[in-house]
Amino acid sequence: MVAIVHNSNSITNALHYNEHKVRQKLAVLIHAANYSKDISLLRFSDKLNRIKKLTSLNQRTKINSVHISLNFDVADKLDVEKLRSIADTYMQQIGFAEQPYLVYQHHDAGHRHLHIVSTNIKPNGDRISLHNLARNQSMQASKKIEQQFQLIKASEKHKLN
Repeated sequence: MVAIVHNSNSITNALHYNEHKVRQKLAVLIHAANYSKDISLLRFSDKLNRIKKLTSLNQRTKINSVHISLNFDVADKLDVEKLRSIADTYMQQIGFAEQPYLVYQHHDAGHRHLHIVSTNIKPNGDRISLHNLARNQSMQASKKIEQQFQLIKASEKHKLN
């Protein structure tokens, strides 16, 4: 599994990107963690306002959202439940388990991949540091998840090619 973390100051852009893919039938929203409504009842405004409410609590922080891509090997056997579990485990391990986040499964590439959209602003207005998030927490989480979910290891894949 390869994780790519993009830090952003525009949660709106990340959400629009994923929702556009949904409208094109190239993606599906498979999970909405820490939202008060069932996934089938969430409108675009619900998704956006939940995160924007948190970002408004800390106006000093310029980078206030993350857009993460989790990419899997084509040989990995992954159903929607397993993808949800992987996303939850990943977010817990990088310190975002209590944050609201949306998980989209994309079908626009030759391999399974997820996009996760969230904010690093907590309900008390503090921010979760994004400094070295990709290099430290994300890399460690990816390796643990590969073992836990018996995924093809990204490092072994490169050795075989």
